[in-house]
Amino acid sequence: MSAASPILTLRGVSKRFRGLTAVSEVDLDLPAGSICSLIGPNGAGKSTLFNLVTGYVQPSAGTIEFAGARIDGMATDRISRMGVARAFQISKPFPGLSVFDNLRVGALFGADGPRDADAVVHAALTLTGLEAQARAMASSLTVGFLRRLELARAIATRPRLLLADEPCAGLNPSETAEIVDILRRMRSRGLTILLVEHDMRAVMEISDRIFVLEAGRKIAEGPPTEIARNARVIAAYLGTDEES
Repeated sequence: MSAASPILTLRGVSKRFRGLTAVSEVDLDLPAGSICSLIGPNGAGKSTLFNLVTGYVQPSAGTIEFAGARIDGMATDRISRMGVARAFQISKPFPGLSVFDNLRVGALFGADGPRDADAVVHAALTLTGLEAQARAMASSLTVGFLRRLELARAIATRPRLLLADEPCAGLNPSETAEIVDILRRMRSRGLTILLVEHDMRAVMEISDRIFVLEAGRKIAEGPPTEIARNARVIAAYLGTDEES
């Protein structure tokens, strides 16, 4: 996987909000066809980095390339049409629509190119195990099924890159295992995935590579086994006893 060409490249990316530097000079290469995770303590800059890649905010410095094209400075809808999708931690579907119709919205307004919207929806339902819920109202779903719907809505836009924000948060172990399986199936169909996730067991199980942020800076990257024994990463999460 490490030999794959990067589908997403960040060089010197920074974001400042007045006196606060949320992301500072981050370099990142995301291999195509991989599942990678972005981890770090609360406030490390993970959500800001996702916002930068998807165009919700613009970088103060640096460049972002997707599939060889500059996307920093682009509007969110243009980035989506190029094939970048985001699944949010808090799912906000159209509550008055069925699961099927929620996915159809994504299929109609996703990436550029020809599409059979109904076929795209059926594929997303199958991939996420939501076939039995297709006609259910989105407002009736449990938290676990809402997480699946959020992933399915992103898939329906036909992305090449999926940014998934804490897809396992608040789920029990069996639900988490199902989400991990869904993400693996997505990857097997050629999708590249970048996760923000606090469930370290899931992160270590699924990730090909892990990027670690602390106070807006990338402090480490590598395969899970390497990250698990990195002293700086351990200190960032657990602190040190220097002050005691």
